[in-house]
Amino acid sequence: MKQDLYRAVYCSRISIHGPPRRIADELRTILKVSRRNNARDDLSGALLFANQCFAQALEGPRAALERCFERIQNDPRHADVTVLEFGPTATREFPKWSMAFAGDPSPEANDPLAFVVFEGAFARAREQAGSAVLGLLHGLVRREEAWALA
Repeated sequence: MKQDLYRAVYCSRISIHGPPRRIADELRTILKVSRRNNARDDLSGALLFANQCFAQALEGPRAALERCFERIQNDPRHADVTVLEFGPTATREFPKWSMAFAGDPSPEANDPLAFVVFEGAFARAREQAGSAVLGLLHGLVRREEAWALA
């Protein structure tokens, strides 16, 4: 295992208010800034937005990951930040992505599978929810990669 490779998995509720276009614009801003910062800091990961919630996995050097997560926890666009997993990892799940994205930015979009995952995460079923979120993100990113190649 690379000594300094860590992973964080968390969920949060969106606290962006306004019309759907404003929410979609904020999501684009989050992705643009995150991709730039993550590439600079050697972080990789994936972000899901569904059911008015975020699920994210981030991986990279511990110090950079901690700084990034501190920004997330202090970001007013996130509420109820719930850490599901934080610790060393042997490999990156998302090595090609400074920040992969999956989801529908429209506030009325609902995903039944994401609902179940978020429900478990916010109910404090952290052990199961961390691996469920990671699995969901991994599957969605692979699906997006396959569609991009088609």
